[in-house]
Amino acid sequence: MATTDDRAEADSLRDNDRFLVQPHSVAIDEVLALLHSSRQGLSESHASERLTLYGPNTLPSGKPPGMLVIFFRQFKSPLIYILLAAALLSAVTTAWSDAVFITAILLLNAIIGSIQEYSAQRATEALQKIVSARARVLRDGQLHDKDASVLVPGDVVALESGDRVPADLRLFTVHDTVIDESLLTGESEAVSKKPDVVLEPMTPPGDRCNMAFAGTMVERGRAWGVVVNTGLATEIGRIATHVLLRPVTKSPLLLRMERFTRRVAVFVGVAAMVVALISIARGTELAEIFFLAVALAVSAIPEGLPVALTVALAIGLRRMANRNVIVRRLISVEALGSCTCIATDKTGTLTVNRITVKRVELADGSQLEVAGEGIVPSGRLTLNGDAPGEAQQVPLSRLARASVLSNEAQLMVRDGEWTAQGDAVDVALLVMAHKLGMVKEKLAVQCPEIDTIPFESEHMFSASVNRVEASTLWSVKGAPETILSMCSAMAVAGGDLAIDRAGIQRRAEALAAQGYRMLAVAEGQMDEPVEAAVSERHLSNLTFLGLLGMVDPLRPESAQAVASCQQAGIRVVMVTGDHPITALAVARQLQLADDERAIVTGADLKLADSEQGLDRLTESARVYARAEPVQKLEVVKSLQRHGHFVAVSGDGANDAPALKAAQVGVAMGASGTEVARETADLIITDDNFSSILAGVEEGRVAYSNVRKVIFLLISTGAAELVLFTLALITGTPLPLMAVQLLWLNLVTNGIQDIALAFEPAEGNELSRPPRPPNEAIFNRVMIERVAVSALTIGGIAFVLFQWLLMQGYSIEAARNGTLLLMVLFENVQVFNSRSETLSVFRHNPLRNPLLLFGTLAAQLIHIGSMYTPGLSAVLQVQPVSFVHWAQLLLLALLLLVVMEVHKAVRGQG
Repeated sequence: MATTDDRAEADSLRDNDRFLVQPHSVAIDEVLALLHSSRQGLSESHASERLTLYGPNTLPSGKPPGMLVIFFRQFKSPLIYILLAAALLSAVTTAWSDAVFITAILLLNAIIGSIQEYSAQRATEALQKIVSARARVLRDGQLHDKDASVLVPGDVVALESGDRVPADLRLFTVHDTVIDESLLTGESEAVSKKPDVVLEPMTPPGDRCNMAFAGTMVERGRAWGVVVNTGLATEIGRIATHVLLRPVTKSPLLLRMERFTRRVAVFVGVAAMVVALISIARGTELAEIFFLAVALAVSAIPEGLPVALTVALAIGLRRMANRNVIVRRLISVEALGSCTCIATDKTGTLTVNRITVKRVELADGSQLEVAGEGIVPSGRLTLNGDAPGEAQQVPLSRLARASVLSNEAQLMVRDGEWTAQGDAVDVALLVMAHKLGMVKEKLAVQCPEIDTIPFESEHMFSASVNRVEASTLWSVKGAPETILSMCSAMAVAGGDLAIDRAGIQRRAEALAAQGYRMLAVAEGQMDEPVEAAVSERHLSNLTFLGLLGMVDPLRPESAQAVASCQQAGIRVVMVTGDHPITALAVARQLQLADDERAIVTGADLKLADSEQGLDRLTESARVYARAEPVQKLEVVKSLQRHGHFVAVSGDGANDAPALKAAQVGVAMGASGTEVARETADLIITDDNFSSILAGVEEGRVAYSNVRKVIFLLISTGAAELVLFTLALITGTPLPLMAVQLLWLNLVTNGIQDIALAFEPAEGNELSRPPRPPNEAIFNRVMIERVAVSALTIGGIAFVLFQWLLMQGYSIEAARNGTLLLMVLFENVQVFNSRSETLSVFRHNPLRNPLLLFGTLAAQLIHIGSMYTPGLSAVLQVQPVSFVHWAQLLLLALLLLVVMEVHKAVRGQG
């Protein structure tokens, strides 16, 4: 049981919580004092008390709703309410065929929706897995291995190479400690830790070199630190908070469909009221009024739309998968095609996320370009586009040899693939040397190692001593200023000359200004015999061999993909945690920015004192550097306020809030974190930005096909309304019964609209701008086409029905002929629906054979229903002669003529 002193200490700690939000700005002894801790850690009793106060070091995971809750959630829609009422009233009045048809489509829609939603939200579970780990913690003066969930502020934790940091730590002891923080900051370069510095309070996480953050990986070295934040108070916890609290952003199609649904519901409701009032004024019986209302609802509501929409999106999903885009939420299939802006991460998305030597500058000033990216040692070194000359061969070989000998990494082939182990910089040097024919395993045999000086962040170099033939050779690499101070000569073609330190320093600064990470390489003879361990005092009078410029290079396809996105009318912005110089270098290659004035930094974003100030920054900015995770989210929200449909691509946990806030989140599948993949709507399996462009194209095809399906269903449904309205105005009996309308909408049209969803691309998807975000599905073109076709179909069908009655046909026979004509109209209209602009005669029917055969099937199914006992009675249909069928077909072909004339009048086709 906790004592009074324990509780007072915990309360004091709680009071200091506000201050400890910025422990990087406080000296370590003060941090320990405020935490009532020491370098020997806490006692178990104190830790238990604090665990009660602060809770476990975990991220909350909300309990997902059950399948039953999800199922009933699918019925929350105005259109569904109308159809539910129609089904219920049909059952009450024993109109069982109508009730069964309506109920079947409602159940099918609910089942499909439930399947889509069931596995949509697992981002929190992924975040939980990142923090869940083991930790070595000091308790009662002894080192214990404990679950990371029991860590509390004040605990002292030990870290070593390969550990995942279990909580946010203020470091106080390090030994050559380098931590990969790309998960949080997006920077590909691991961070060397320096515990003794005290930083400014506003220092961004990527520059807090005295901190270690939960979820990051220790790449090299050992360290001790005190826990300052756990759970949701950690940096990754802040990300989790934004993911947890922010609602899922609706996709563009869903927003458009909701607007469309509301309008249809309002229209049906108003129309039903008008019909009821007119019928009551005429003295119509209530039962007949009900059947009129049901028929109106059935004709106005596109019952087949949920199934057809799902099929269209499912086809788009499959096509995207064939182009390396995996869709996690079906409704997001078309989202990429609707986006007007892509906010992309740099590291691992536009770049390969592998430090690579791209420039070699020899001591004589020769600048060689290094081809290839990543750890695959393919590519060659060129000088002005050609192979290096004899003047460069000897200095280049010496530089490659020194880079390999002073190297602790490994580069090998396993199971047919190149793999690497060790520090990222050392791996990059091995790859560069391999391109010059220097292989570490062979060189280690030829030049056996005598001793080494490992890399230390405070010394900024590493070295090795090797036996080379009859001499002892130093090989040294490190920061240019450090290496230059050790050199008295430089290697050139004819031999070694006195070093030009000032000139070399100027060239190093020029390369650094271009975004390169710089490393210098030198070698030297060891005159005195090796009797004891070598040290820095032996390093003098070395020969400078050259400078190595390293970057995380662009993926080969990134520049072209960005240019193609811009050609397609999509604005591309880069949001990264990297340094502005690095960001600018990449932006120049992508032609996103020309100079530093085009860069907006995280500090600039912090200075924006309002949403209006932030919006002014984002209005024209294309590159954001040193951006924190929360700032990425703010940038996305600002772009949305500008009216953009935003797609966000990223691969780290730092991208999760922005991925969730965007209209469509795109995660990198191969190198991306599980957090990013679980938060995103789409996953790029090959981590290639150009696959996003492929997703844009397929998204636009999917949306175009959705519009084609909607046009087909709405135009035929509107035609039924015209037919219904004309009968109501003239006092004519209903030309079609509700069950016949359902047959039209769900069966004959249902086959065709599904086939229409398989339409291939028209070919101009990436040469036109995205549709305006505020444009409804029913734009002016579609409204015109629906009106023209509906008036044509409904008017001709009504004239036929009236003519048949006048010729003495029974009302059942007249309905039979009218229903057959409506099916034929649907058969014609499906071909009119293949394009809003191209003539029917410019579309090869064999490009979508399913549509051709589906149309024939729809007609044959209807003819078959005339001969099927039971079904013919329900539908009140009967066989017709071939002559009568052919006459009706000629009437239906009038629709083709009308729609072709409409395209010609609009200057299309």
